[in-house]
Amino acid sequence: MSAQPRVKPALRFGQVVIGPPGSGKTTYCQGMQEFLTSLGRKVVVVNMDPANEGIPYSCAVDIAELVTLDDVMENLKLGPNGGLLYCMEYVEANLDWLESKLTQYSDCYFLFDCPGQVELYTHQSSVKNIFSQLAKWNFRLTAVHLVDSHYCADPAKFISVLCTSLSTMLHVELPHVNVLSKLDLIEQYGSLAFNLDFYTEVMDLTYLLDHLAADPFFKKFRHLNEKLAEVIQDYSLVSFVPLNVQDKDSMIQVLRAVDKANGYCFGDLEERNLQAMMSAAVGADFQFSSTLGVQERYVETSGKSVEEEMMEL
Repeated sequence: MSAQPRVKPALRFGQVVIGPPGSGKTTYCQGMQEFLTSLGRKVVVVNMDPANEGIPYSCAVDIAELVTLDDVMENLKLGPNGGLLYCMEYVEANLDWLESKLTQYSDCYFLFDCPGQVELYTHQSSVKNIFSQLAKWNFRLTAVHLVDSHYCADPAKFISVLCTSLSTMLHVELPHVNVLSKLDLIEQYGSLAFNLDFYTEVMDLTYLLDHLAADPFFKKFRHLNEKLAEVIQDYSLVSFVPLNVQDKDSMIQVLRAVDKANGYCFGDLEERNLQAMMSAAVGADFQFSSTLGVQERYVETSGKSVEEEMMEL
């Protein structure tokens, strides 16, 4: 007898939340889970980080049940970086375990809280292969790449972030949304050289190079920095969505960008819940005013437009 053809699972949507350590991935997953639940979506959060301890959100699937970083480091005498690489290779080799856990949940929206080691998304292939297998299981995913907004205050670090974001986009091969997280804390790290739109839309980086040239250390690397800027602008792929996870309006903007990227289309009930939520927010302090104040301060510095500021340079 011929084997019965395997039934293709139902279409499922979700986000894979990636980014450097400390960028706010776990906080984002907790905030997005609460936000989506209030809209009426059934949310399943999957912890894909074997080093994640003290998870603050309700976790339906935890990779720590399969492998943990502490066990790998103790038994194989590996450091934290090598241990994390081994963990993800181990997950890749045991995808049947992950599939058995995920098939328990149908008609749900998935959030995958991923590890923070940058090499996993720029060089190593295990995480990329896991994402590819999820696509074969009929998941429609968007990569949400979180970057701490304080990097905007340092031109050299911001160019590094752009290079990392571009490399991640090309390597992961998923619909991609780059997010500047912790926007409400951006002013604690110093004033920005340009308005916020310059960083979110990644405008002409030659103006940023002029600020780098003022630093004696980076002056001798100007030609290298120019070439890096050319690569980023030639691809013209990187842009950012600003996020303050405590601000509902900011969360809506990120969610709409994500839904547009993976093709999720919410129904009338979710739209009504969203409108009711925002109507209830009238007159309440959702920290939107403070976030908007940061944006306006850098959008209209001294009453000048972006173009006027650049012309002065």
